[in-house]
Amino acid sequence: MALSNFKVLDLSRVLAGPYCTMILGDLGAEVIKVEAPGGSDDTRKWGPPFQEGVSAYYLSANRNKKSITVDLKTEEGISFIKKLVKESDVMINNFKTGTMERLGLGFETVSNLNPGIVFCSITGFGETGPNKAMPGYDFIVQAMSGLMSITGDKTSGPQKLGVAITDVLTGLYACVGIQAALLERNTSGKGQKLDISLYDSAVSSLVNIGSNYLMSGKIPEDLGNHHANIVPYQTFKTADGEIVIAVGNDNQYKALCSVLEKPELATDEKFLTNPDRVENREQLVPLLQEVFTKNSTAYWQKRCNESNIPCGPIQNLEEVTKDPQLLAREMFISTEHPTAGHIKMIGSPLKLSRTPVTYRHHPPNVGEHNEEFMNQKTKN
Repeated sequence: MALSNFKVLDLSRVLAGPYCTMILGDLGAEVIKVEAPGGSDDTRKWGPPFQEGVSAYYLSANRNKKSITVDLKTEEGISFIKKLVKESDVMINNFKTGTMERLGLGFETVSNLNPGIVFCSITGFGETGPNKAMPGYDFIVQAMSGLMSITGDKTSGPQKLGVAITDVLTGLYACVGIQAALLERNTSGKGQKLDISLYDSAVSSLVNIGSNYLMSGKIPEDLGNHHANIVPYQTFKTADGEIVIAVGNDNQYKALCSVLEKPELATDEKFLTNPDRVENREQLVPLLQEVFTKNSTAYWQKRCNESNIPCGPIQNLEEVTKDPQLLAREMFISTEHPTAGHIKMIGSPLKLSRTPVTYRHHPPNVGEHNEEFMNQKTKN
């Protein structure tokens, strides 16, 4: 396993931090999940659905971890964490800015105990700046970052994405940063601190839309399922539903015109190039839509696939979990849980040829591994 020699001390909860540490755990790291006595990860109670009292939300981000409970309000608890710090390669938390320092577990203290440790702090808005003390939740950050302003259309108004995407992105950025710091440690022998925020991560995800604004100064329109820079790249209504068409270049556009039996649209000067089509989308899209409504989604998908035009149906989750491609990629896994019984989870997208991810541990119950670590404490 790629990270089998690394130990991660995980003081995070909810989603961004746990998602990061689950990825590290999938890659082989030993992850020790630390909660307060009785459990302090809010997602354990987020539901329904629950299976035998175990939250599906919690299960989604906590496999491949061991769980211990420690009271960080006591000297004994802090002392025990410091002992684990000395044995760990990574320490991650998502407390509010300043909390770790108040606990006596800030980076300066931790790095004195273990100069090689990679200390990752995840907060809503970062540890600097006027908003550093603000609590950060995905929904708030989606609103503030501009993501909601470019999601939805003029009818719906601003919309959040259907998942806590800023938490997921922040977890991914944290995972990348941690591994980069571990690689650099091979040269310097020193750890370092990572200051990762939901707000920064969300704004980073604006990519081309953000770049468009920085170049033009024009506030992006709420285009819904249309693309700001490419036409036609959107949903179209069919005789029995909708289909997504993603025409990425002029040759694909010509092929689409052929499939739609509209060759005149391929030679019309207003639609010759992608910039032309973007400028004249209000004229082109209705002409294409008129044709798409004449046949079914399956019909258009078959015709477009035959002509190598990127397309796809809008699938619900039942259809997704039955998709032969995803089944072949082993993107849905199952395991046994001591309380919930047989559970199903989404698998890892990381496909490493020589050191593949492994699913070694079920998402742990609160303090499930207390005895194992308390025995270590007694021996030492």
